[in-house]
Amino acid sequence: MRRNHSCENEMPFELDAAVRPNILKLQPYRCARDDYDSGILLDANENSFGPASAMHRDEGLVLERYPDPHQIDLKTRLAAFRGVPGPDHFFVGVGSDESIDLAIRIFCNPATDSILITPPTYGMYSVCANINDVGIVKVPLDVQDGRFQLQTQRIKDQLASNKSIKIVFLCSPGNPTGTLLHQSDIREILEFEEYNGVVLVDEAYVDFCEDGASVASWVTKYPNLIVIQTLSKSFGLAGIRVGIAIADPAIARLFNNTKAPYNISTLTSRVALNALAPEGIAKMRHNLAQIRVQRDVLLTGLRALPRMGALLGGNEANFVVARFVDEEGRADNGLAVRLYKRLAEVEGVVVRFRGNEIGCEGCLRISVGTAEENAVLLDKLRLILQ
Repeated sequence: MRRNHSCENEMPFELDAAVRPNILKLQPYRCARDDYDSGILLDANENSFGPASAMHRDEGLVLERYPDPHQIDLKTRLAAFRGVPGPDHFFVGVGSDESIDLAIRIFCNPATDSILITPPTYGMYSVCANINDVGIVKVPLDVQDGRFQLQTQRIKDQLASNKSIKIVFLCSPGNPTGTLLHQSDIREILEFEEYNGVVLVDEAYVDFCEDGASVASWVTKYPNLIVIQTLSKSFGLAGIRVGIAIADPAIARLFNNTKAPYNISTLTSRVALNALAPEGIAKMRHNLAQIRVQRDVLLTGLRALPRMGALLGGNEANFVVARFVDEEGRADNGLAVRLYKRLAEVEGVVVRFRGNEIGCEGCLRISVGTAEENAVLLDKLRLILQ
């Protein structure tokens, strides 16, 4: 049986067999605004006398009323920006983490099912799996020479032999690797006929790559694909916590049925809509160009430092991964930890130690800052290392 007739090129994927039965039968919470949203509203036990704070009244924000539970305007702008047919392909949540957690709750039975991850990768996949009592299967990336690419045959071997795996989490560009995965490898996993689960591609950093790096538009072809993104990185809006899941409408509907009723606030929605207006997108692209320039400046400065071994990965995000070495040229976790602590505790510059991740021994992950911030960082490192 094949499902998801909205897809223009159907894959042999049975959604009903992949989703938890209780989720398929779930009747979503019906909130007051699902029925009526205008007139004298006395149906939701809101405070008709208005908010205690008047600071946003001049901006036309009606904070005494619950926000739009469906965020159709926001989803419509996202669809136009990402080149996806329409808002029915979208879920909007509290950062990417809500999408990760919901995916596990929708597809994985506790104490029975598993997810597959490819370390080194984003730590919240494992955290959410552990919270939901879901197993974790690990197939490390090929880390040779900082390659950080999928071992597709090993992944397919696991999918063929372990039917408890319901979600494959792929991070592209990776965190902490900063490396874009080969699209041919992602496609190979999506089309693997012995697997009837979903593939979730985390594209939090995709806007820092060249055009064509995203696979979001593939959701019209692959009913087993979920792409998650965020406004935290390229749009510089980490403080409003907006994450996005893009999928076939049948999967997007499950996300929207399972979420809390009013998960996106009025304030958050207003800021996000402004960011996705033409002026906001232009500002985002202007900032991206500056970040790419400063990324190159940072890479050049790091290469000139003593005890610098290699800059790992593809450097396709807004951070770099720098490996520090001992006098024999071997990855040196001890040195990396000392640099990390000295920078934070003495020099007032905070980076991230990543030396305990597979393939990242001796490494610090360094976000690309402004020209001034990068200059201070490089000066401090030069002083310490000399």
